[in-house]
Amino acid sequence: MSTNRLPRLHVMQESQLGEDSWHSLLISLLRGLAALQVAAAHMRSEFFPGMRTIEDPTLWYQALAFFTGFAHQAVIVFFLISGWLVGGSFLNKRGQPDAIRSYAIDRITRLWTVMVPTFVLILAFGILTGAIDPRSLDFSTSNAYSLTAFAGNLTGMQTILVPAFGENFPLWSLANESWYYLLFPLLVLTCTARRRAIAAVLLVLCMLLPVTMVLYFSLWLMGAAFSRIRIECGATTRCVLAAMLVVLSVHFRVNGSTVAIDVSSFGTYLLMSVVLMLLLSSTIVKPAASSRVARPLGKAASFLSNFSFTLYVVHVPVLHMLQWLGEHLFGRTMLRPDHIADLGVYVVMLGIVVGFSYGFYRLFEARTYQVRRSLKRFIAGGKPLRAAPAKP
Repeated sequence: MSTNRLPRLHVMQESQLGEDSWHSLLISLLRGLAALQVAAAHMRSEFFPGMRTIEDPTLWYQALAFFTGFAHQAVIVFFLISGWLVGGSFLNKRGQPDAIRSYAIDRITRLWTVMVPTFVLILAFGILTGAIDPRSLDFSTSNAYSLTAFAGNLTGMQTILVPAFGENFPLWSLANESWYYLLFPLLVLTCTARRRAIAAVLLVLCMLLPVTMVLYFSLWLMGAAFSRIRIECGATTRCVLAAMLVVLSVHFRVNGSTVAIDVSSFGTYLLMSVVLMLLLSSTIVKPAASSRVARPLGKAASFLSNFSFTLYVVHVPVLHMLQWLGEHLFGRTMLRPDHIADLGVYVVMLGIVVGFSYGFYRLFEARTYQVRRSLKRFIAGGKPLRAAPAKP
């Protein structure tokens, strides 16, 4: 493709969700790195004191604090990519028989095959340490370990009616995802079938949900919309977009734009989101057969991406376990920002978190498609759900 041609925008009939393009590789890489960033950021905040509490921080700790300060930007990436993949997939399949039922099963199994085992792990650890009394049943909406919190987190009610289960605070974003999985089909049905009752339900839900949740939904929708857009351009344009994304990300990191999204910070994240979506839409091209980078980079990106969801959901419970072990084995839970050896301890513990998450992924998330197929067969009475006729 010529590198001196002006960019041209194409609206596609279907989202391209295959794994043989640069954009697929980039999506996998972003998902994996975003999950790793969130885990590293939370580990730093849990085991090291905050930068503002240190009078004269060492150079290495300043670097660590900087490079682990992109966690909220990483969550924005999750929402955008989720919209691209989930929203784009639903748009492709919405005309197929059993599309809604299949979509619902896909979304539930995607969440629950990781969340349920993680919640059981949290309960087991709580019982082991004596923090939870297994003989008492608690249905309180304020107790993070109650049965009500357990059920509420599985249905997207954390931060709305119940706390995040087991004090696993990153679960707030899964409440958002759960509602977006419901709101998007309602929006599509409203736009395509023009059903007033569905439109009324959609409007009421958006009015009842927290404002921040609706703001994040607008970014999720952007991801779904851009999944239908392909930008034909040269390598120079892609490099410019990538450089803009890096510059904006660093600029907002340095200037303190790392807080949760609200009306005042929405413009910041909207700008970054547009640039990222333009970059993804410009990379819907296959790597050259002679490329020496695509294959090894694709393998690394796929490896990280495969267990990124598990890493996101389970890393805080593992951090809590490491804190408990540190207290009981070494008499302390905090690391020292002026001892370089403690940086090594941090790196080792991060490796433990990643390794545990990968093993947890192999046990549970890796079986998602098997669970999904079995559930679809069960609901369909032992028969697979009907598939739409292949398009020419």
